[in-house]
Amino acid sequence: MRASVLLALLLTASPLWAAPPVEELKLSAEYPVDGVAEGNLSGIALCGKELLVVSDRVDDRLFRLVPSEGVLKAEAERFVAPPPPPSGLPWGVRVRNWAMSMVRGNELDFEGITCDAAGNRYLVSETHAAVLQVPHAGSADWLRLPESLVRQARASGMLLHFNALLEGIAVEPSGERLWLGAERERRGLMVLHRKQSTWGCSGGCVLFSEAGEDAPPPGLGRGVPMSRDFSDLAFHNGKLYTLERHAHRICRRDPSKGSVERCWSFAAEALAEPRRYDVDWGMAEGLWVDAEGAWIVLDNGDKARADGEQRPIVWRFAKPSGGWEQP
Repeated sequence: MRASVLLALLLTASPLWAAPPVEELKLSAEYPVDGVAEGNLSGIALCGKELLVVSDRVDDRLFRLVPSEGVLKAEAERFVAPPPPPSGLPWGVRVRNWAMSMVRGNELDFEGITCDAAGNRYLVSETHAAVLQVPHAGSADWLRLPESLVRQARASGMLLHFNALLEGIAVEPSGERLWLGAERERRGLMVLHRKQSTWGCSGGCVLFSEAGEDAPPPGLGRGVPMSRDFSDLAFHNGKLYTLERHAHRICRRDPSKGSVERCWSFAAEALAEPRRYDVDWGMAEGLWVDAEGAWIVLDNGDKARADGEQRPIVWRFAKPSGGWEQP
């Protein structure tokens, strides 16, 4: 055997070159949510001292979550969204979105929420491939996104299928960069930069896209691979974090490339017997990461879990043992 080939084999086999083990995050608290009759919570953010959520069944309000005797009480904050801008999505997808809105009774399908240091809240609409800015005081308005955003995403294989469009959103505290996550078939990440009152792409909107499937964690009990997905994004301390629903994990990524740096699993806690749902997929829909841990909100679709709880659930996970910044 040639020396170069032998060296390559030794380096590949060495544990020094192996990927770090995936650590299981520890659940520090869980809260049922009262006061959201529509359910279907789809995004979460800690804005200042307020824990906020959105529902993909509600077009005119977000909700503040207030602790109260072991639950989180939802208090509505109403806003008026002006008519959304043209989406750039193809006719067939738009027609199916319209038909679904007739069934659900709402149009905008908010799938994520984030906020900047100035207190602006940003809500991503899946059906319109658009972002609504809701300031702490003032009128809501749609961001002026580049017309090429959807075109570039579709050229990369994203945003091709009904109900597999924009699913996650994150913004850096300064409000200068905004990330959007395409859900699945193909999943991917896009980044935009603020240019005064508009948003543009520096060199291109798409960071990356990928196809493929993820096998579920063994604890799910069903070996049904599903398309790799992103169900939300979060930005913390210079890094981007992705919530990967079917794989039951959070991954830290390079915000300029989208490449994975490290992942943590929440499968052990999510799939503990009392918390199990009788479904073949994950329920985790919204993510917020901070210095002390992570908030995850579940969209249980009114399904009851094994212990009989049917309300939406918010989980608080402790930070990893070595912190989010560990190599």
